[in-house]
Amino acid sequence: MTKKNRKNISTMAVQAGIGQDPAYHDVIPPLHLTSTFEIQGIEKKGPYEYSRTRNPTRDTLARALADLEGGANACVTSSGMAAITLMLHLLNKDDLLIAPYDCYGRAYRLMQALSDKGHFHLQFVDMYSKKGLDKAFALTPRMVFVETPSNPVMRTADIADICKRAKKYKSIVAVDNTFLSPVLQQPLALGADLVIHSNTKFINGHSDVVGGALIAKTKELWTELDFWSNSLGVIGGPFDCYQTLRGLRTLELRVKRAQESAAAIAKMLAAHPRVAKVYYPGLKSDPFHAVAKKQQNGFGAMLSFELKGGLAAARRFVEALEIFSLAQSLGGTESLINHPATMTHVAMGPEARKAAGVTDGLLRLSVGIEHADDLILDLENALKKVK
Repeated sequence: MTKKNRKNISTMAVQAGIGQDPAYHDVIPPLHLTSTFEIQGIEKKGPYEYSRTRNPTRDTLARALADLEGGANACVTSSGMAAITLMLHLLNKDDLLIAPYDCYGRAYRLMQALSDKGHFHLQFVDMYSKKGLDKAFALTPRMVFVETPSNPVMRTADIADICKRAKKYKSIVAVDNTFLSPVLQQPLALGADLVIHSNTKFINGHSDVVGGALIAKTKELWTELDFWSNSLGVIGGPFDCYQTLRGLRTLELRVKRAQESAAAIAKMLAAHPRVAKVYYPGLKSDPFHAVAKKQQNGFGAMLSFELKGGLAAARRFVEALEIFSLAQSLGGTESLINHPATMTHVAMGPEARKAAGVTDGLLRLSVGIEHADDLILDLENALKKVK
């Protein structure tokens, strides 16, 4: 039976690979754990030879992610950091990469370390103002790395404006879409060339897989990335891809449920006397509300807030929680809390953290799919412990 293309993103996610098995006509695509494939004869090669180069399970996930993001194809990697590493191999030693000064701590450290080794030139810039972008593009970058919303203080970069500027310089624009997923943001449709995902997060959504992906807008760009992916061996394993594809099918349901709760939590925190500041573009008072509303289909399930009282207050607050777990990751069905200054952003160093707004009292929430009333009560009870 021939299946027509579906345009609704929720349908595409559910239908990825369904009924396409040529061997036994499995409804759910099978898991191909083999490392190698039998070749029928000399000069009779088939589409699959060796799983580092190509694997049916990984290809199914790659096609699904490319369809969801509106790209030509995708490279599925072993982690989100592997996807960023793959992206950086598009640069030569004389090329300039510009990146946001407040991006994810490990990405910040990787870019800095590779630049220090002479792999490329690097400048961390302000991507959230006209003045900052004017200064950034005056440097004539070869690549622009965009993380929006930024991790962890939820600053929102104007993707369309950045891409318009980038075209004048023939710069490659790569957007990390991990926080929102293709359900809530479509960077390629806004002009970007690449989309990055940590599949570990919302794409898989069950905190049981580490993986990543790099989706290319054009076949030409994907071909170059595919060469490096195969050569570097940063590929995602078949079992991880199988698990991720399973999680992907509920992406829209999970994201929208968690987003509803996040909005309610942000509103509660913004009104609480023990909270100094809330970072969530879904609040009308947020300085990035307008640009987020313009380019996103929702405000997501991630938010951060700063407690009055600094590190001591943060410690008491976290210890009092019963539902939120203190953990590094995000985007799962369970709700998590993170202390960026000592966890995800510690590698940046104190000066870079200060510039990015990562204070000792800052906490980041990844809101799960538990009932919103229970999550709010857990936070309210913990806030009572903060003096």
